[in-house]
Amino acid sequence: PVGARRVCGMSEHWTTQRERGSVFGMKLIVRFTAVFGRGASRALLYPVCLYFMLFARRSTRASRQYLGRLHGRPPTWREVFRHYFCFAATLLDRGLLLAGLPQKLDVSSENAEVVRRLAAAHRGCLLLGAHLGSFDVARMLGEVHRHTEIHMMMYEDNAQKVNTAIEGLGGRSRMKVIPIGGVDSLIQAQDRLDRGDWVGILGDRVVASERLVRVPFFGVEAAFPAGPFLMASTLKVPVVLFASLYLGGNRYREYFELFAEEITIDRRNRSADLEAWVRRYAERLEHYCRLAPDNWFNFYDFWEAATPPEPKATMPRVA
Repeated sequence: PVGARRVCGMSEHWTTQRERGSVFGMKLIVRFTAVFGRGASRALLYPVCLYFMLFARRSTRASRQYLGRLHGRPPTWREVFRHYFCFAATLLDRGLLLAGLPQKLDVSSENAEVVRRLAAAHRGCLLLGAHLGSFDVARMLGEVHRHTEIHMMMYEDNAQKVNTAIEGLGGRSRMKVIPIGGVDSLIQAQDRLDRGDWVGILGDRVVASERLVRVPFFGVEAAFPAGPFLMASTLKVPVVLFASLYLGGNRYREYFELFAEEITIDRRNRSADLEAWVRRYAERLEHYCRLAPDNWFNFYDFWEAATPPEPKATMPRVA
């Protein structure tokens, strides 16, 4: 049945997937870009994506599953490769941004008035996103053009190699991370919001023993974490849904929409209220996935709650 419950199977799946690739290799590509430019480094992504497409079988199967649900038919190999390449391109841009290297990204915005109003009022808000496109592009623009610090709440342990590479390039100070799972995570988030900063969180992955809510997603029930919505109801701040979608080349497009002036969950109707908020989130996530099908980066069986064997090869994860 659709509703809230606790399940650890799927979360154990993606959190136990080991990262592939080396810290040296990741840093080398960023250094290569600094010398030869973004276009030359993007050429290196083609053989990398082909390797993962051929040998990361579990990730490739998950990509085909997602694209099949989205298109309503089995995806072509070209579509699967494009899915991998989109992920690799945004991951490269993330490394370049956090390394402080100059970027010439063409970024357009839709409904940016929502965040401009909050920034002008120096009002803290919760940015609710997904593993969709590049949250680092949205964060960079928010800090540069709206003069607002944005702190991401994330599970750092699940992307240790990526984070180590970024730290080696001097990007630690630019990450502004609030680790999820700490005893003071909520306190840190509240502190940032009280001073007018923004806090971002991604709402499309669950972890072991976390309460989750199962709602329709592309016509089939899938599990979403209850945590972001319960946290928002505690923080009592506006919630803005955001997505920074990669459109190819150097082009991104930001989307913003006011998800709620304040998320409220009645204790007497807790499960139903929670399900309603998560269902709305899943509907909007599906909308943005359809706008840019290659931008959703969950390379595991998102719809399967059972725990599969630990895979032998996976794409590098982004927390």
